[in-house]
Amino acid sequence: MFPQRLDSPLAYGIAKALIDGFNRHYRLFRAESARAKHRFETADWAGQQRAQRERIEFYALRVAEAVARLEKEFSAGTQPMDVWQQVKLHYIGLLVDHHQPELAESFFNSVTIKILHRAYFQNDFIFVRPAISTEYIEPQGAPTYRAYYPRDGSLAGSVMQLVNGFGLIVPFADLAGDAQQVAQAVLGALGPVRLRANFQLQVLSGLFFRNKGAYVVGRVQNGFTELPFALPILHDANGRLVIDAALFGEDELQMLFSFARAYFMVDMEVPSAWVRFLRALMPHKPRAELYSALGLAKQGKTLFYRDFLSHLNYSSDRFRLAPGIPGMVMLVFDLPSFPYVFKVIKDFYPPPKDTTREQVKRKYQLVKQHDRVGRMADTLEYSGVGFPLDRFEPALVDELQRFAPSQVEIGDRDGNGEMELVIKHVYIERRMIPLNILLAECLEQIAQPESPAAAERAQQQLTQAVVEYGHAIKDMVAANIFPGDMLWKNFGLTRGGKVVFYDYDEIEYLTDCQFRRVPPPRCEEDELSGEPWYSVGPRDVFPETFEPFLLANDHVRAAFMAHHADLLDAAFWQRHKERILAGHMLDVFPYDERRRFSRAQRGESVGASDADDAAEMPAAAAAGPAPVPNARAAAATP
Repeated sequence: MFPQRLDSPLAYGIAKALIDGFNRHYRLFRAESARAKHRFETADWAGQQRAQRERIEFYALRVAEAVARLEKEFSAGTQPMDVWQQVKLHYIGLLVDHHQPELAESFFNSVTIKILHRAYFQNDFIFVRPAISTEYIEPQGAPTYRAYYPRDGSLAGSVMQLVNGFGLIVPFADLAGDAQQVAQAVLGALGPVRLRANFQLQVLSGLFFRNKGAYVVGRVQNGFTELPFALPILHDANGRLVIDAALFGEDELQMLFSFARAYFMVDMEVPSAWVRFLRALMPHKPRAELYSALGLAKQGKTLFYRDFLSHLNYSSDRFRLAPGIPGMVMLVFDLPSFPYVFKVIKDFYPPPKDTTREQVKRKYQLVKQHDRVGRMADTLEYSGVGFPLDRFEPALVDELQRFAPSQVEIGDRDGNGEMELVIKHVYIERRMIPLNILLAECLEQIAQPESPAAAERAQQQLTQAVVEYGHAIKDMVAANIFPGDMLWKNFGLTRGGKVVFYDYDEIEYLTDCQFRRVPPPRCEEDELSGEPWYSVGPRDVFPETFEPFLLANDHVRAAFMAHHADLLDAAFWQRHKERILAGHMLDVFPYDERRRFSRAQRGESVGASDADDAAEMPAAAAAGPAPVPNARAAAATP
């Protein structure tokens, strides 16, 4: 129980220092996010990506600053627990009129657990549950969203009004024409219905910036119908702005806010209100992922862990080794009823793997900070996570103790008689269907079909998966990433039909690799030798050698060679390496190319360099029961 008295100046001083530390963090976070608008207007693409990377480090820096201050000014680590109980109560009082209380609670937890021993991680000392409601917090500055009410056929005029409301200083090439196309797209998406008295456009009051794009996000309301939408705004070849497309519905917005993409830059006074609005547009997207997509990854981790604990309370299945081919570096397990996988770095790796735990962690951090272009899964990283031991399959416990003994502790830590399995360091990712399993199932259906129609469906699904696999690699190439290990088992299929890479222990920057052709054999002995007859450096890559590992099956080979034979050619990789080194940055957009407004209607033309680069990168996907959103790449010099 908490003490009833709150008369400790020491406890109040600690609480005040904590809230000051958080307020400094969020002030700097907002300032950096707000500067994204200027970087977009000045086409500072390299600066935008650099800011996206650097902002990820803000939280850890501010936590370290707060810990140092508390230890220096208050000797916080030596204070008794009754003082810390009062600290929490004082802190709650300081959050009553706060605009980011949920983030401040997570900050309190982050600082406190670095000061107190883990035995004290109880609800008396940290925020296991939120203490302050985030409902109906009203911003002091701009409202969370604005509403526009088209009258007398003025929908295009309302679109122009809402776009102009963001105050972009760069002129549009043809805002009236773009607004007319948006208006036509809105009416087409609503279908043949009457426009009701409450017909309106509700738009979040800030733009969402990422890489070279800015996005308007909102919803159309008409009677009882609510239609989510987003409008991407881009620079054209002449440096003017264009509305590039109109995206509608939860699925298309989920692609925009995908866990496999970089975090947005957006200036928010009341982030909980933004998340509440976005959740109304995407009810199937967890709040944890929305906070993360907005750059508030720590709050995303907090909410994820609360959801996980709740799921454990209402489920009874057991953690097991994840289906698929076991990894050489990672031990992967899951809970069948929970849509995530847990990855633990092993203590030792069989040949030919040559890496260390710290190197693997640096690879995962590289992906966290890099533009993931919709093709690399985001990861949640936790330390000291306790699981109920009785929820683990014995075979999984044996594997953990065999391959990662340094990462596992088993015992009754809290002295309550309940045995816990504690994992010292774990990554958590969204569960996907491993591509090797999907292809094996398709090939089985093709070989022994239930019917001709089933065989045709399996062939179509196989082709779509192989085509998407190639698109995934090419999108990563556009972002200066070489996946390293390109085996099918390292890629997975998401619920939305996208192929995503998730095994990062061999990932490299494309520009750090040397792409070479295999030299011709010098003699017959070279041809028959099991060893290479040529020198191989540590960063040398021979793309033609991918073929035996990837294309052993005729069906897979036919689909791959029809769409992505260039991936086996060193010239393809080298050409893109040279492009990146020359400062050219390709765009990989999070929506289907078919959603883009017609250039012909705008009177625009595609330059030769755009056409050349676009020919090498993903084109519209062909096969499949549903269209797969597809990246468009266009050359640009930042």
